Amino acid sequence: MNLIFDAHLDLSMNALEWNRDLRQTVSEIRASELELPAHMKGQAAGVVSLPEMRRGGIGLCVATQIGGCMKPRSFVANWQSPSQAWAMTQGQLAWYREMEEQGEMVQINDLESLETHLQRWQDPTAAAERNEPVGYILSLEGADSIVTLDYLDRAWQYGLRAIGPSHYGVGRYAMGHDVHGGLPSHGRDLIRKIDELGMILDMTHLNDQCFWEALEMFQGSIWASHQNCRGIVNDPRQYSDDQIKALIDRDSVLGVALDVWMVVPGFVRYQSHPAEMQITLENIADHIDHVCQLAGNANHSGIGSDLDGGFGTEQCPCDIDTIADMQNLETILARRGYSEADLQAIFHGNFLRVLRQAWKK
Repeated sequence: MNLIFDAHLDLSMNALEWNRDLRQTVSEIRASELELPAHMKGQAAGVVSLPEMRRGGIGLCVATQIGGCMKPRSFVANWQSPSQAWAMTQGQLAWYREMEEQGEMVQINDLESLETHLQRWQDPTAAAERNEPVGYILSLEGADSIVTLDYLDRAWQYGLRAIGPSHYGVGRYAMGHDVHGGLPSHGRDLIRKIDELGMILDMTHLNDQCFWEALEMFQGSIWASHQNCRGIVNDPRQYSDDQIKALIDRDSVLGVALDVWMVVPGFVRYQSHPAEMQITLENIADHIDHVCQLAGNANHSGIGSDLDGGFGTEQCPCDIDTIADMQNLETILARRGYSEADLQAIFHGNFLRVLRQAWKK
């Protein structure tokens, strides 16, 4: 079993806004939600928990804080003011700290902690049997909660190591993929501050204009934690081949997302169903392969599943019952001619390269 580094999981949002005890098994979480009145998408259909991550060899992840005040307002992870959004991210931080207290997770925020953790998870099967903690790199999805730029200094001190300036809609610092416009002046200030601190810039969710402006400005390490290919699904949420090539030129990595409306054309959220459309991990492999073909190698594709991003089995590949099933990508990619070295690069090595570059002394 290969170690999987999942570059995008909204664990704290699930714990606090969806009220899920992620120490339980997926089946236990689903059973507890069956007893509740229907009130949210993905109810009783979640696929992520810490035990399932261990079982699937997902010993390392990028775990988010998320709390915005974008316009138009949505009903999840979106607040009326930056101060409310900041307070929500601090509650999420408290949850991660509690998971550390319980021995469930461990924060990875420098090279020493990274290499120590990789030794612990060198054999993922044995690590799972020992119930080793899942390592997490803390990232902020959408920068609206950064009340003023000095809040970013505070965030660095508590371990924030990556940040995506935008999410959906009109953000305070950048525009989401679904709206038009460039970086405002304070958004440019944010990009400079991220660079100054040595944080990783997550390009995910930036609209095209903000993408190119941020890429030109930023000199540090970048990745696209959960990002698919516009050449397969023609939607602004995905990246064009030119954008993917630009990231490859910067030695970046794109994590394939498993949210199926981003995976195949024609999937309509709340209407279509993955089983009826026969959407499987083979379709996920298409996006991995597309990036690899553009690069001419397997050095720029990874996994950023987003499998807990506000949906469940109704919106993920039909051969995924829990997040542990991502291991089945190994057989699919091997059948397509990917070597063991390629698989290790895609499953964890590529994102580790970006981390090591960002954190080198």
